[in-house]
Amino acid sequence: MTTTTKTEGGAPVPWGKTVVVEFEDGIAWVTMNRPEKKNAINVEMAQEMAQVVDALEVDERCGVLVLTGAGDSFSAGMDLKGYFGATDGLSDIERMRVYRVNGTWQWRRLLYYPKPTIAMVNGWCFGGAFTPVIACDLAIAAEEATFGLSEINWGIIPAGVVSKAVSVVMNQRAALYYVMTGENFSGAKAAGMGLVTEAVPRARLRERTRELAQTLLKKNPTALRTAKVAFKLSSEMTWDQAADYLTAKSDQMILLDPERGREQGMKQFLDDKSYRPGLGAYRRDK
Repeated sequence: MTTTTKTEGGAPVPWGKTVVVEFEDGIAWVTMNRPEKKNAINVEMAQEMAQVVDALEVDERCGVLVLTGAGDSFSAGMDLKGYFGATDGLSDIERMRVYRVNGTWQWRRLLYYPKPTIAMVNGWCFGGAFTPVIACDLAIAAEEATFGLSEINWGIIPAGVVSKAVSVVMNQRAALYYVMTGENFSGAKAAGMGLVTEAVPRARLRERTRELAQTLLKKNPTALRTAKVAFKLSSEMTWDQAADYLTAKSDQMILLDPERGREQGMKQFLDDKSYRPGLGAYRRDK
């Protein structure tokens, strides 16, 4: 399938058959669009999402990527028939090619995406859907959303990289409880366990997500990109490795930043007396 970036007066636009993209003031709202299947991820959606994530990386209309689901669900996870059933009859090489495409958008790209990413969990979120939620930089959930690692109830395990993803944001006791029992939990509970950044009433979910996206859009994009990637990578290093890496990354950012953000911030603070760190971002002259 060939995809092109489209716009129709800012209205949501289908991107293939299973994904809808809406551009709004620097925000790209990317919606998994199989509401009749609770947005379960089939092979087609995996392929289209990989294409969408790739295209939005260089689309100037996208300053922040928000990932959500159509209808009353975020995603029920991997489609048992449309993903696993569709690949069971393939050769090992063909099956792994499909798995690789799905991993491309769910975590390989989203983990270190050059633009800020927010998962907006509006409802049902199960199994494989945990991976992109956790791979996104931030996640806002409806308090009423329903989460579940129900694989154990099917006689299987949270595979792909679901177990790895969960271990990054949840403590071991909480994670093992839900992995082993398969019990559901709410968006409010998810926030309390660190699975999502925060939970708000469903009626305010889009508004709160938009507020957060607008906050991120005000930041220096080079600094924001460098800060989030540096945090994620340094968390797996020793202290000495992290000290060396972060110093080098900071120097690299200063050289690459077209806005000269550090220079602007220092000037506004020291010379102009117009900027007070801790009370907002420096004035960006675009």
